[in-house]
Amino acid sequence: MTWPPGPHQPQPQPPQGEFGAPFEPVEPMGPTQPVQGYGPQPPPLSQPQPGPYGYGYGQPQQPYPVGAATGGPGGPAGRHPSGRRRTALVAAVVAGVLVVGGGVWFAVSGGDDGRKPVAHGSADVGKPTASQPVSPPVEAEVVDTAVPVDGLNAARKPGEAKVLWMRDNGIDVPRNGADAYGPWLTGDIVAKGMYRTVSGYSVADGARKWKLDLPAPLCAAPTLPTTDGKTVVALKGGTASDADCAVLQMIDLTTGKAGWKKTVERKGVVDLLSDVAMGISGDLVTFGRAGNSVGYRVSDGTEVFGKRQGVCQPFAFTSGPRLIAATNCRTDADTQDKERVEGIDPATGKPTWTYRVKTGWRVQQVYSTSPPVISLKKGDGEGGAWAIVTLRDNGTYRSQMIGGKNENYAATCDADLVVSGRNLDGCAGVAADDDTFYLATKPVTVGSALTNKVVAFDLNTGKAKWRAAAPAGQIMQPLRMNGRNVIVRVEGTYRKSGAVASLAPTGGAPTMLLRHPASTTKAESSFDMARLVYAGGRSILVSARVSAIDDKEEKKVKTVLVFGP
Repeated sequence: MTWPPGPHQPQPQPPQGEFGAPFEPVEPMGPTQPVQGYGPQPPPLSQPQPGPYGYGYGQPQQPYPVGAATGGPGGPAGRHPSGRRRTALVAAVVAGVLVVGGGVWFAVSGGDDGRKPVAHGSADVGKPTASQPVSPPVEAEVVDTAVPVDGLNAARKPGEAKVLWMRDNGIDVPRNGADAYGPWLTGDIVAKGMYRTVSGYSVADGARKWKLDLPAPLCAAPTLPTTDGKTVVALKGGTASDADCAVLQMIDLTTGKAGWKKTVERKGVVDLLSDVAMGISGDLVTFGRAGNSVGYRVSDGTEVFGKRQGVCQPFAFTSGPRLIAATNCRTDADTQDKERVEGIDPATGKPTWTYRVKTGWRVQQVYSTSPPVISLKKGDGEGGAWAIVTLRDNGTYRSQMIGGKNENYAATCDADLVVSGRNLDGCAGVAADDDTFYLATKPVTVGSALTNKVVAFDLNTGKAKWRAAAPAGQIMQPLRMNGRNVIVRVEGTYRKSGAVASLAPTGGAPTMLLRHPASTTKAESSFDMARLVYAGGRSILVSARVSAIDDKEEKKVKTVLVFGP
């Protein structure tokens, strides 16, 4: 049998306990050769194009666009100092565990006694409410405030967008800062989470519609809400800095009302050290972590699935209409990772198809769920090998676009690996339709400023079709598809304001859709690892993290900035 399977050949499934060997992402794959990467002098577009891994974030299949500069919606935003410290600490501890336990990090043992999460009733102590402040009262009483924008609009030039509204943080966060969660759009509400609050605002004028106080800090959340505007966020089990991320809280984002609440029991070294990756698909919310993922109905908190029988255990899931899982099949006796990509039925949590990844390679991110576009990694750090693979809807191999070291491309993701604390669908700078995948290149210095390009890849061949340059002195990232056109974010700088634009399916210069006014350049550039959502003709900029030198300054940090026609 040849590998990968042909266009109409079903994916072979190994017997229980046997792990097949799919393609090697950096070796020839039958009629399709791996892309070798391009440097400063790219080869002709008819030749196979480059490959590497960078930062990353995007959801082409989403009902509304999500994008980020260095982080993505629904999860902790990327490469900030505290994230690096957390990843380093976990890596150090896990390294010790691996020596002692013989590879327990991806094993299914480690003290799990099989007990299910404990559901709590409405009389739980410390349950959040939308009307009553939560201890400590001082934190709950502090709220974000609207920032005047009349002066910014008065300075607008012809052709520039209007500043619709802006808000500052106003929340006393911990000394090292706090990650933001969201933004989540539902109807006329845009919601976001910060530290121990979730707030909803009118997307039109920024009026705060509701504010939900929480008994403990947020620690994880899905990228997307349900189609009817509900989400489930994860909270720490207490206010102590070392409290486990283990409490699930359902929230109706249209009203700000808290629904069911559930505590997931986390037990054993593997489970306790694993960060959480969440997702929502249909009426299913997933709480993924190494060795013991679970899923619940968003509507009522009923458990849909728990830990699987056997070796293979999913550890992260996507959000959106199509549910994809990353699964690990490593045992204590294995010396290398053995992972799979699975299509999952949201109603049951069971796999509908399986794509087996070559031994030693890890599932890094899902760039798109429809079509499935998967980022794979081998080795650690920037020196490791990287590949982007696209699958057919039944999980069979379709093509490879990139293979090798990351020297040229820059998807923008929360962290280097899902198990380091990010959602599986947490990347910006990527987008896809049925036949084309769009990816941003790493910025290069031209003159005194950074700039980059967007590259379009043919999903059937893996070859680059064209490259489109960003406006001079700025960086451009794909956000999502709009029919056959790709919507891109043009990032603001200290000298130039940002914009939202589109690229035609044939490439060329970007067409501006919404140019942010030059009067907001200072405010826009102050956003820390900003995420951008473009929906309903509005550009919604949300800071992904809040930190400052003292309490007074952190409350003044701008966290939401919205532009419109």
